[in-house]
Amino acid sequence: MRVLLGTGVVLAFLLNSGLALAEDRVIYGTDDRKDLFDPANDAALVTLAKSTAILVKDSELIRNPSFPNEIGLSTRTLKDVLGVCSTERFANQPSPGFCSGFLVGADTFVTAGHCIKSASDCAATAIVFDFGYDAEGKSLATVSKNSVYKCASVVSRELQSGRGRDYAVLKLDRPVEGREPVVVRKNGSASENDSIAVIGHPSGLPTKISDNAKVRSNSDKLPYLVANLDTYQGNSGSAVFNSLTGEVEGILVRGETDFDYDSAGSCRKSKVCLEDGCRGEDVTKSSVFASFLPTVD
Repeated sequence: MRVLLGTGVVLAFLLNSGLALAEDRVIYGTDDRKDLFDPANDAALVTLAKSTAILVKDSELIRNPSFPNEIGLSTRTLKDVLGVCSTERFANQPSPGFCSGFLVGADTFVTAGHCIKSASDCAATAIVFDFGYDAEGKSLATVSKNSVYKCASVVSRELQSGRGRDYAVLKLDRPVEGREPVVVRKNGSASENDSIAVIGHPSGLPTKISDNAKVRSNSDKLPYLVANLDTYQGNSGSAVFNSLTGEVEGILVRGETDFDYDSAGSCRKSKVCLEDGCRGEDVTKSSVFASFLPTVD
């Protein structure tokens, strides 16, 4: 069972010890992760990204009385936090978070169950929207205080052993302004070979859109589907969207190991699998948690 990650030091320790491998992710074929400003992004996905957020330990946010309208975030890079190779994509981008999630109601938020395990975890967690590069070269050292919310309570949560149910529905400290809740599929689920995309924060990085993925398998007897999404630890809790309808099909919760060491054993590089190789990435189906969501007009 994965330990809740609060800092990059803890994250690095878990990766070294192997304790977090059950929740890791990987690249399938070509790395499809893109920053928000990337012109290759589908415009609809960029819009949906406004309703996604990164989970950060509230104690690690920087509040400066001299700048009351801004909240600071750690600027430690992915290379600093995880010791990735200098040639690794996004190695020099900041990595302050530990999980991802998405807005489903005015003050209701969804993430993975292993990201928030208790009321104390909830109280210690900040939900930060707008942590992404919507313009090249933009500074993400601070965000507006209006983009930062607190987890106020846990509405419903499950974390079954093995490859079981994994979700958490949270209540935020106040209604979210300036963005719309996503549409969540309430009944049924995606079919094999359906096109899907994921939006979240791989390895705690700024928002990444990763599309060009498909559902590999989906059994009615299981609470999750399997896909070839390009995701990493930190993507846990990310919304997985149907590329055709724009609806949320589920929550990214676990998958293949993220990183291998380079030949010298001195730094980490992304593990790469064939599009239909390795174990695939597990997505808790939206029908598992849909009954706990508010009605959105």
